Amino acid sequence: MSRIAEKFEELRSRGEGALIAFVTAGDPTISATPKIAKALEDAGTDMIELGLPFSDPIADGPTIQAAAERALKSGMNTDVYFAVTKKVRKTVKVPLICLTYFNLVLKRGVGRFMKNCRESGIDGVIIPDLPVEEAEEVREKADDNGVDVIFLAAPTTTEERMKKILGATRGFVYLVSLLGVTGARKELSRTVEDMINKAKKSAKKNIPLAVGFGISTPEHVRDVIAAGADGAIVGSAIVDLIAKNIGNEGKMLRGIRSFVARLKEATCI
Repeated sequence: MSRIAEKFEELRSRGEGALIAFVTAGDPTISATPKIAKALEDAGTDMIELGLPFSDPIADGPTIQAAAERALKSGMNTDVYFAVTKKVRKTVKVPLICLTYFNLVLKRGVGRFMKNCRESGIDGVIIPDLPVEEAEEVREKADDNGVDVIFLAAPTTTEERMKKILGATRGFVYLVSLLGVTGARKELSRTVEDMINKAKKSAKKNIPLAVGFGISTPEHVRDVIAAGADGAIVGSAIVDLIAKNIGNEGKMLRGIRSFVARLKEATCI
């Protein structure tokens, strides 16, 4: 059983949902990333998505696009990313997930990329622009290295394709709550409960369901878990905190701890 699967089992036994936090590695600086990851864990985050920035992040809105630009300017690249994740893993025990785009995986070589994930302490990968139908090599090399490949399903995903995604994904399935790109929203999408029910209906096994895109407040997290999801993914709202406090690292880390602690409290319903 993977570290991700073990974490979901642990949380289910306690009657809690998972809080999955996203940040971009290298934003605002390379040296800040391990500190931010530790702050997330200390505040109660159950899993951390560490984004490997790409110059054309098609699934991301302005907030995360800006974070990727800051990270790339700070010197982040694939080599540096894996060096940083090794440092993160030395102090952080929760599952770590790499979110990136297929161009970077392909350029490095799929087998080498997955080997680097294993060696640096990455437990899972999310590749938004990799369709499940074209993921055979990625899944094979990931399996060889004990890395979970996590697939996304959208509100427009058909029941037939949902079954294919649920059969292929490992760790959990990422349910995209709305059409469009990432970004904090004031209101939770009305499609969330329907998506969760569709996924549960299609699942042949008890694969955890985590909802992301637009989840940005404790109320959103509470509503997602109450609707039947096993986890809530929060990214842009945390990245916004980083962006607003770039000149004051201490204030940034305090703000992250305070906000994330409230998000985590909302998973206990």
